Amino acid sequence: MTTPNPTPCWRAFEPSPPAGLSRNDFRLIAPNGFGDGHNSYPHSMAWHKDHLYVGVTRANMCMLKASKIPKRFPFWPVECPDDLYEIDMRARIYRYDPKMGDWREVFRSPMIAGLDGSSIPRDMGYRGMAIFQGESDPEPALYVSTYASARGPGALILRSLDGEEFVPVSKPGLVELPTNSIRTLTPFKGRLFTAPTGRAGGQPNTSGIAVVYESRDPIKGEWHPVNAPGFGDPDNVVVFEMTAFGDHLYAGTGNIRQGYQVWRTRAEGNPPYRWELVLSNGANRGVLNQLVMSFQEFKGALYIGSGIQNGGIDLVNKIGPAAPELIRFYPDGDWQVVVGAPRDSKPATSGYLPGFGNAFNGYFWRMMAHDGWLYMGTFDWSLMLYFANQQLWAERFRSIVHRVGLDRIMERQAGGDLYRSFDGDNWLPVTTDGFGNRYNYGFRVLVSTEHGLFVGAANPFGPRVAVRDGESWAYQDNPKGGLEIWLGRK
Repeated sequence: MTTPNPTPCWRAFEPSPPAGLSRNDFRLIAPNGFGDGHNSYPHSMAWHKDHLYVGVTRANMCMLKASKIPKRFPFWPVECPDDLYEIDMRARIYRYDPKMGDWREVFRSPMIAGLDGSSIPRDMGYRGMAIFQGESDPEPALYVSTYASARGPGALILRSLDGEEFVPVSKPGLVELPTNSIRTLTPFKGRLFTAPTGRAGGQPNTSGIAVVYESRDPIKGEWHPVNAPGFGDPDNVVVFEMTAFGDHLYAGTGNIRQGYQVWRTRAEGNPPYRWELVLSNGANRGVLNQLVMSFQEFKGALYIGSGIQNGGIDLVNKIGPAAPELIRFYPDGDWQVVVGAPRDSKPATSGYLPGFGNAFNGYFWRMMAHDGWLYMGTFDWSLMLYFANQQLWAERFRSIVHRVGLDRIMERQAGGDLYRSFDGDNWLPVTTDGFGNRYNYGFRVLVSTEHGLFVGAANPFGPRVAVRDGESWAYQDNPKGGLEIWLGRK
């Protein structure tokens, strides 16, 4: 439960806050992966020219099966072919017209020749979006970062003015780096900043290239590094997230030995810029705060959400499972734990332990300020217990299953969480069960607009999902599989 905070007497004269969005204020506007259960992740979302754009990654659970990431499933959760590319893996971009209330697919990845000569999708997913006007752009354009096939030349940055034609404005791998995934796109002081995120071989979140790149004019395809590799620390294996806050650009790393770091720069003069370290050692929690997963400015402070890659359990680096924390950072360098473990005999300001007290929350995945409230979506991996070989999980989780019961966990626990707060300290749940769909295991994107708050749920459990009958398994059609988009408004 949330710990009440003392309220100064002068606050009694403040006007009442606007009502936040509750569960009943949200309606489903895109079910079942836009009618295709292979549409798994709404990896990116942006508001452009009075329309909502959603970048989709396909068949994530089948991509995971084909990767080199260790698995603990006696029967794979989703029906997948032996060859991943028997599925149409071409990434899509969908556009929503809020006035008409309809969706349209506006772009689909082209096919290219892979490194082995086979025909493959150029783009497997669209992991980031941003609105930016470069020096040669006649108006603000929609920029998109891609997730590329391991058989291809690398990830790209795409650009579109009309929201229908998307053209590459970078070389593969950004600058011909060995990276197949780019996550973050951040406009700041007339430049667009990005960083390589992943590489082939089961490393979608640890590129090993912790370098930030900028471009003043992306149309020209020129991207320049602006920091020393890893900020001088070889354990910084990726710059995972960035944001603009006040007069600084903030960059959050993934660090597999000490926990994340947060660096900031004014981006003045010529690159490489002067960077200042403002948080280290995972905000003094260590490697359990492995990655900076999300940033969001809210009422004069920067909120920082953490996570451990691969859903909160990094089997490759033997980190976790552990629930995420929320840190509040101020421009003068002061910071507090809002949701998390006590520090220096001080409890978290919200009264919540990591993950809002939910041990199955693996990420604080995305945050968004909307109409005076801060909203935060989580990734909740409890659904994976249904498919897993439970003898391989840590004793902590076996004891939870034995005590609570697997069916009860699936009924009441499974599904991502969405929370809201008016002051950053007192938090209320909007949903803790994926809006009633346990296959919605996390909320990946949130966008605030005049039409309401759009929320995208990641759901890779379609079109056919594994169902257990005693000791045997079988695949069944799953009408609740595939990503979902929800709209919250009063």
